Amino acid sequence: MKKVLFVDCCIRREGSRSKALAEHFLGEIKKTGEYEVETLCLMDENLSYFSEGFFLQREALLEKGDFEHPRFRYAHQFAAADKIVMAAPFWDLSFPALLKVYIENLCVDGITFHTDEHGLHGLCKADHLVYLTARGGIYKDSPMEQGSRYLEQMAAFFGIEKYDCVAAEGLDIGAWPVEELMDKAKEEAEAVAKAF
Repeated sequence: MKKVLFVDCCIRREGSRSKALAEHFLGEIKKTGEYEVETLCLMDENLSYFSEGFFLQREALLEKGDFEHPRFRYAHQFAAADKIVMAAPFWDLSFPALLKVYIENLCVDGITFHTDEHGLHGLCKADHLVYLTARGGIYKDSPMEQGSRYLEQMAAFFGIEKYDCVAAEGLDIGAWPVEELMDKAKEEAEAVAKAF
């Protein structure tokens, strides 16, 4: 059975449309019986950004090669997963800062990637990262959308070859019924789930 890591950064929790889209996607992949899903709810984690002592501790551990320290648990968990699913709302042209702090904690040379004289090499086991998001406006082809672009590049950096973004868009414009827009995104999520 393949291990899927679901990284939940849906700030509004059960009231989140991103979460509803993610739950639909996860429900589809669970139907196959091929996947075991492990959920990491970022809102329940005590994540710290890199500053002062926390940063210096990291540098000292890396210098010693102590990759088993508990602060690297997120990187180990991410690197070991067969597939990755992330969900977060469109937030300030990207996604909530909480997700960026999590990614900052993932970036550990020797666990999720490696550097040598030939450059950077991803070390993650996963072959596919799916990002599910809900957006109030329409940003799919807009340069203002930076969240999906960033995650696609991070996936490549970690050695994850396949990336898909499923976005429910235009939810707050009022031009179309929200239910119809969500149903359309769920259909797209189902298609991605089939190729997962």
